Amino acid sequence: MNETAGDLLALLRSGRAHTRSDLRRLTGMSRTAVVARVSALSEAGLVLLGEELASTGGRPPGSLVFDVHAGVVLAVAIGRSRSQLATFDLGGTELGSVSVEHTVGAGPDEVMPPLAEELAGLVRDAGRPVLGVGLSLPGTVDPVRAVSIDSPVMAGWDGVDLAPYLSSVTDAPLHVGNDADVLALSERLGHAASYDDLLVLKVSTGLGLGIIADGRVVSGHLGGAGEIGHVRTEAAAGRACRCGGEGCLETVAGGWALVAQFVERGHEASHVRDLTALALSGDADAKAMLRESGRLVGEVVAMAITLLNPHALVVGGDMSAAFDVYAAGLRESIYARATAMATRDLQVLPSTYGDRAGLVGCAVLALDNALAPAAVDAMLLEGVRLGDTVDD
Repeated sequence: MNETAGDLLALLRSGRAHTRSDLRRLTGMSRTAVVARVSALSEAGLVLLGEELASTGGRPPGSLVFDVHAGVVLAVAIGRSRSQLATFDLGGTELGSVSVEHTVGAGPDEVMPPLAEELAGLVRDAGRPVLGVGLSLPGTVDPVRAVSIDSPVMAGWDGVDLAPYLSSVTDAPLHVGNDADVLALSERLGHAASYDDLLVLKVSTGLGLGIIADGRVVSGHLGGAGEIGHVRTEAAAGRACRCGGEGCLETVAGGWALVAQFVERGHEASHVRDLTALALSGDADAKAMLRESGRLVGEVVAMAITLLNPHALVVGGDMSAAFDVYAAGLRESIYARATAMATRDLQVLPSTYGDRAGLVGCAVLALDNALAPAAVDAMLLEGVRLGDTVDD
């Protein structure tokens, strides 16, 4: 075995190792090799030498502590009319956050500059170096180029390089993910600790599905896995969708369509969050609409459950705030349409982080990349000392 310093840091971060002896046992490396790599991590500011552990016989081993305060990552969850921003330490703890409202359907030239200003303030407050930025967008993204490639609801974003908008904030790498996949990533710090196979449903203005199989987020060949909002469904036959097509599930079950229907019936609402709040306050019409949305979405999700046999279905997004109402509709269709085997042990659960799930997922996206063994090894090769560097 010849693990790098980055590999050893991964073992410390995961909790599988706490001492040099643990690292030697897990890797089979010599004491000299482990000491050299740990020293490099310590000099870079990533590892601290902790209190000595109680001796279990012989020489007491010194504990090794991953320094979660060595730097921060930035999380940017961009939605159709609102964006959420936050800083997180390297352990995934939120340090500061802000929400920014913007015009529905606004392009990057309108949305990104105000976000950059807010991020700059969060970075100043954190006072620590930025190691990466995780950013989510609705629709399909290209993670290699870090751009949107097919967003039916965010016109003007496809193919646009977003990193230059953040150049005044940080030169740390930008990582872009689909909003449903990022929601699934948030469960790596939540339900995925108990369930290796999950479907994570985002029910908000739009609809999406994140897939976790054997602990990994599955995005598909072109990153388009889980675009359930634009699956054609009989209930939506002939209805025009905002993607330009007809008959999409979103036209009868997406938040934007529900709000339009609600207003047509003489009620007041400008966003699906308003509809959800009314349902929680007992409004019968709002509750009925959310349950019906769950039932219609459940018809499509039932097929995914039969095909993928997840252990749990996690429900997130704005409509999940009325979880009991929405989940009742989901269960009605899922248990009627999916196979008995696929539903035998199925758990239907609310998102671990609720309204913050998008931010947490963006943070996980940034941390996974910034602290990947190859990235850590590159940092050490460049001679980076995190205690010496703070972004302006």
